[in-house]
Amino acid sequence: MKIAQIAPLIESVPPKKYGGSERVVHALTEELVKRGHDVTLFASGDSQTSAKLISVYHRALRDAKTKDLYGPNVLTMLNIGLAYSKSDEFDIIHDHNGHLSLPTANISLTPVVMTLHGPLTSENRRIFQTLSNPHFVTISKSQAQTAQGLNHIGTVYNGLEMEDYPFSKKDKGYLLFVGRISLEKGVHFAIEAAQYLNLPLIIAAKLERVDMQYFNEYVGPQLSEQIKWIGEVDEKARNKLYSEALCFLHPANWKEPFGLTMIEAMACGCPVVGFNQGSVPEIIQNNQTGFVVEDTEEMIEAISNIKSIDRQACRDYVLKNFSATKMTDGYEKVYQTILNPTSTI
Repeated sequence: MKIAQIAPLIESVPPKKYGGSERVVHALTEELVKRGHDVTLFASGDSQTSAKLISVYHRALRDAKTKDLYGPNVLTMLNIGLAYSKSDEFDIIHDHNGHLSLPTANISLTPVVMTLHGPLTSENRRIFQTLSNPHFVTISKSQAQTAQGLNHIGTVYNGLEMEDYPFSKKDKGYLLFVGRISLEKGVHFAIEAAQYLNLPLIIAAKLERVDMQYFNEYVGPQLSEQIKWIGEVDEKARNKLYSEALCFLHPANWKEPFGLTMIEAMACGCPVVGFNQGSVPEIIQNNQTGFVVEDTEEMIEAISNIKSIDRQACRDYVLKNFSATKMTDGYEKVYQTILNPTSTI
């Protein structure tokens, strides 16, 4: 198949540090190329790929300090427009830009698959319902429950190339939080649990201006020798932190469609304790690769029992269920179903 992958320009593919969607796009693109597909990736010029790379700008927009980073800035719209202007060169277009692409995707004569990397909300649902030419893919069953009334073709779990992630059977006794410091990510709950148990907590996370008030009120005053914020780290440093952590804390207090940090942690042998929200109970195998809990009190109890979790079982489980190979199998079936409607997913 001739396949276009349209990535966001916010981060490179793969990203240098933070960037979940871009890591997924990279894993999918590389696996599709390995399988013999003719893949063109529309992404920032500093992306690394085995596919044909087409860029409208030489570096990721975050590095360029572009204003309106997540909105309809000129370069993002040019990236989307250029990709669709070449639509007749492809059998199928796989778009990862969400609602920003919908007006263009909706009039594409080439079939479009759009992965919903973000949540479906009361605010954005109308545009997905109205501009319904693309075939929408959800990334968890939890998210799929919110996709009723959309042109929803199926659910494909995210996957990553995790075979080479470092694994350790031993830990260094610290708790770990990775991602973004924000109210919905719930880092203050991780801090509360660490302080109660008198365990060190490492916070490897980025902080954006929009979250400064939350940081100043809930996080900054709690930082100490025990509670350390080390900022945003690259993949190598992040994976080393996972492999040596006692457990990974995922206290998100919203219905997150998917949490890549959870599968990365488990790939390194690190058990996960997460709040029972969104996709969490689909990703954590409760009592086997970690614990799904309801609140901070249960999180504290789970951490106290974390040694009952086999670190090798964490790695085996995630490589079997959330690999780039399995994800690509799912998307190939989606593509084939669209191009050959008599087939089934």
